[in-house]
Amino acid sequence: MKLLKLFAAFLFLFSFALAPSTFAQKKAHKYVGTKKCGMCHRSKKRGGQYQIWKASAHAKAYKTLQTKEADKISMKQDGKKAVDNPKCLKCHATGYNVAKSLLTKSFKIEDGVQCETCHGPGSDYKKMSVMKNKKKAIAAGLKMYADPGNELCVKCHNPESPFYKKFNFEKFWAKIKHPLPKK
Repeated sequence: MKLLKLFAAFLFLFSFALAPSTFAQKKAHKYVGTKKCGMCHRSKKRGGQYQIWKASAHAKAYKTLQTKEADKISMKQDGKKAVDNPKCLKCHATGYNVAKSLLTKSFKIEDGVQCETCHGPGSDYKKMSVMKNKKKAIAAGLKMYADPGNELCVKCHNPESPFYKKFNFEKFWAKIKHPLPKK
């Protein structure tokens, strides 16, 4: 019996040695906000991506929730102001539904549908040394899509929206596309 207990203890400890990542908690990426992204993605060399976003309806999405019209619709549907309604926030704000500990001081919900809405929280891929290597950036939380229209955009641009208009990805993408210039 003593030998069996010793063997069980050895097996238990050995399982920890073989698979430490099985028991490790996955680190959560934090939201850093548009100004942090804009530090590198503002220049023409990087495609002026920050300015493209800043001029888009996405950058103004949260502000639309602060209008009387948005409140009227939200109050009628759910009895809440639009800026307090998760049904509205899910498509007009980034980070509204995550733990406050995942929002850095530079993050502002008022920036609406921002870089990290599509590309994921940037705390671990924002460094230039990581961003220069696409595989490293993706491993650090950067999200990229083979088919953004169907994988991402339709999560908000769909008939659930009270202002829904037929979603034409090519038309809308032309307004917000922000590729890196070819070298």
